[in-house]
Amino acid sequence: MKYYSLNRNTPDVDFKTATLKGQAPDKGLYFPESIPSVDKAFLQNLPGFSHEEIGFRVMRPYTQDSIPDDVLFRMITETVAFPFPLVRVTDNIYSLELFHGPTLAFKDVGARFMSRCLGYFSREKDVRTTVLVATSGDTGGAVASGFLGVEGVDVVILYPSGKVSPVQELQLTTCEKNITALEVAGSFDDCQAMVKEAFMDAELMARRNLTSANSINVARWLPQQLYYFFALRQWTDAGHPPVIAVPSGNLGNLCAGLLAHVSGLPVNHFIAACNSNDAVVDYLLSGNYHPRQATPTISNAMDVGNPSNFVRILELFGKDHRQITSHISGYRVTDTQTMKALHDLYHQHGYIADPHGAVGYDALETYLSHHPDQKGIFLETAHPVKFPDTVEAATGLKVPTPEQVRELFSKQKKSILIRPEFAALKEVLMGSVF
Repeated sequence: MKYYSLNRNTPDVDFKTATLKGQAPDKGLYFPESIPSVDKAFLQNLPGFSHEEIGFRVMRPYTQDSIPDDVLFRMITETVAFPFPLVRVTDNIYSLELFHGPTLAFKDVGARFMSRCLGYFSREKDVRTTVLVATSGDTGGAVASGFLGVEGVDVVILYPSGKVSPVQELQLTTCEKNITALEVAGSFDDCQAMVKEAFMDAELMARRNLTSANSINVARWLPQQLYYFFALRQWTDAGHPPVIAVPSGNLGNLCAGLLAHVSGLPVNHFIAACNSNDAVVDYLLSGNYHPRQATPTISNAMDVGNPSNFVRILELFGKDHRQITSHISGYRVTDTQTMKALHDLYHQHGYIADPHGAVGYDALETYLSHHPDQKGIFLETAHPVKFPDTVEAATGLKVPTPEQVRELFSKQKKSILIRPEFAALKEVLMGSVF
């Protein structure tokens, strides 16, 4: 499998090179040259396959010529070593819980897979790799956990000061070893812009072997397809594929689901469930895309005004707005609606969600009210304990604290506060801080 830049001004590369580079030299995102078709017999017998077997079959076409089969199967086994339960919430709505990994967030799958890819690739050369990642919440903790102690790899995480939850901040600032946290006095969009500029700086690239661990990296983006296969593995209404509502920020998760669908996975329709950062919702309604500055919300991991993976969705459907809207609907969910969804989920259905899952639930419920003959799934992307104040205010319930979170509160935060400017990031990376 080869990968090309969406800016189409650089040579095609294999999976290894796309992973190591993160972003193409012409600033484009890498995209697979062809979309594999999933075997129909495999799809019809999904319940008969383990998570490891599903993951191997889905990922193998994308990693061919870069990772041997036995190594890939081991990577997948370590990546998906926790449950992905599909939980009934109402007669026609289910929650796919993606927070049962080590950092209690859906980002664990992509981060664990990518860390193992880089660990494998780094054995083949003597140069250390520096992973640069911007986070709006859960990505930072998942990357820190996934890469902690990986030989030959340093990790630098940029996060917006005061705009992630206390648990999220502790997860990404208490690892130490090969993990460095940069607290940026700005927004997630500032962090993301700084990361992108770093890859375009010739002096910095000559000093450090940089790659990205955001979903712009194919090794982070592609394994997110597995959630959707795991959902369908548990779906019992075989003749009626589900509608799937995806809490949407940087669009990596939604784009991965769409990729799985184009590969052959039966999904009735997708919903881009957005908070007030709704540039994609406006595009789906009008055909005009206007990125904007991110607005803070209680579903902070989705506070993205200019989502990177939007260009991949355009590419997947040949930039055809009609094709895109035949597969995706978009809904804008305000903080007030999110709080009501959290309240109703708990008090009417006995289900405790986090704010991002609540956005997905609200959007799905709205869609199904206009399509009462259909059933759907919303993705519950983070454990509610990461947002205790919001969940408690909406439900009146004190969220039980898992053991791994209790351990975090005994640790001391260690971060470097920097200005929201590329020059500040470059100063750190060119120096000898780590």
